[in-house]
Amino acid sequence: MKALLIEDKEYIRKGLRNLLQLVDAKVKVIGECESVKDAVVVANACKPELVFLDINLIDGSGFDFLEQTENLNFKTIFITAYEEHALKALKKGAVDYILKPVDIDELKEALNKVEQLSFSEQRKQLKTAKQVWKNENSKLILSLQDSFQVINLNELMFCESDKGYTTFYCNSNKKYVVSKTLKEFEERLGKVSFTRPHQSYIVNLDFIDKYDKSGAIYLKNGKKIPVSSRKREQFLNEFLKWNSN
Repeated sequence: MKALLIEDKEYIRKGLRNLLQLVDAKVKVIGECESVKDAVVVANACKPELVFLDINLIDGSGFDFLEQTENLNFKTIFITAYEEHALKALKKGAVDYILKPVDIDELKEALNKVEQLSFSEQRKQLKTAKQVWKNENSKLILSLQDSFQVINLNELMFCESDKGYTTFYCNSNKKYVVSKTLKEFEERLGKVSFTRPHQSYIVNLDFIDKYDKSGAIYLKNGKKIPVSSRKREQFLNEFLKWNSN
């Protein structure tokens, strides 16, 4: 069975490769990738029969990879840290997964289960897991001074940081201030449609009206947001990629 390892941490890939040699000589690792972009290229070229797939990759999610390789037939085993959103999605879909750090007994069990599963049955499981993942990542709970506020991320236009506080601006003209820095929200928002073009801002790509090449973003409500010089190239790549999808 030809296997592809898709995981953004090299030491996890190395450990998994070593464990596979111990537990199943029939599994042959034909490639390793750390990004969605590279994984799609390698998968189309090598046609793996089994994919070990991390949920959070450096340029997207494991579900992004699955969407872009729907024409290929391979079994999937997820690799994930103990994350509430990830595990809820995988358990709801009954999809096989192994937790980091990888345990040899869990690996054996996952391999045995996935070998007995048909492609069509796993596609159903992955579809369910993807929908749960999407729903779980569509909301954010903010801890305010006197309450917990739920906001829909598809309504959040941008976040602005100032002296240890972050203000969340929604398209309903509502705003919420929390006593946390932008850094504490960057990873969470980066999994969906947000980008950080400046030290003081995180922006929802869906609300960008245009990008001025002089280094400014204009949102659909007219708000102007600066793009720092060191982040211009990265932002432009994200902006163009988002709008080409």
